[in-house]
Amino acid sequence: MSQKILSISSRGQGLYEFTRNAAAFVKADGMQEGLLTLFVRHTSCSLLIQENADPDVKHDLLQFFARIVPPTNDPSMAWVSHTMEGPDDMPAHIKSALTQVSLGIPVADGKLLLGTWQGIYLFEHRNQPHVRQIVMHLSG
Repeated sequence: MSQKILSISSRGQGLYEFTRNAAAFVKADGMQEGLLTLFVRHTSCSLLIQENADPDVKHDLLQFFARIVPPTNDPSMAWVSHTMEGPDDMPAHIKSALTQVSLGIPVADGKLLLGTWQGIYLFEHRNQPHVRQIVMHLSG
């Protein structure tokens, strides 16, 4: 069993792949079979396993979430009361609630059992750059 905190610097809203970091953590541990648990320590971003081959997928996901949860200065969001931290803050919390803050990925033969086109992403929901912490925990 081992644990490490990974810091990822975002440049604003987007999907930031960290599959290689997670795979390197598993490899360095040497565990052959187990479960990698990933947990993001923030309430305005989330984690995703998503296609990592076609960049249009990331673009379309960002567009979809922007349409279903626009900034609070959009007239459709007039019902929101949490606005002190900017028009992107409460929408970021909603997007985080609609996605995931933790993931479990099986490990076999010392490797992550991800599919061919799957990558692991930090899904940043805020406009401003942030440094996000992801706990990587490997258990057997």
